[in-house]
Amino acid sequence: MNQSVRRLNQLSGKLAEAEFLKCCGSTRWAKRMSQLRPFASLEEVSSKGDEIWLSLGAGDWLEAFRAHPKIGERKATVTQSHQAANWSAQEQSQAQQAAAEIKAAIAQGNRVYEDRFGFIFIICASGRSAEEIANALKERLGNDPKTELRIAAEEQRKITQLRLKKLLTS
Repeated sequence: MNQSVRRLNQLSGKLAEAEFLKCCGSTRWAKRMSQLRPFASLEEVSSKGDEIWLSLGAGDWLEAFRAHPKIGERKATVTQSHQAANWSAQEQSQAQQAAAEIKAAIAQGNRVYEDRFGFIFIICASGRSAEEIANALKERLGNDPKTELRIAAEEQRKITQLRLKKLLTS
């Protein structure tokens, strides 16, 4: 068993929830993950994380989305831990280093997206260029709200998986 998994298993329920909230801003998801401990491996944490995420509803997904800064910004709507804020900055580093016109297109797209769907644009930005992010944003604006919520939830799932790995391999 990985040392980080062992440490996570030994935390109090509240401290484990706080660790999980760094990975996903849904309080229900974090609480259920904490309750499922002990985990035998990183693979089990990952598998259970997906299982719980996919069992949640739109309200839980929207709560998780609010824990992210908008693409190209540094601050989330709700307070996030220092570690989660750092992870967001790393994940969005390509968007933050983009040319001014790409940054402006993303900022404008963020406003239109949020007006259209009622939540921020969520994308697993790790490894994606600012141009790829801007294109995905533009493309996803054509979705109907129900489809877009499912796509955003899948992007959140990917982000959560990346962060679980960061949490448990550091």
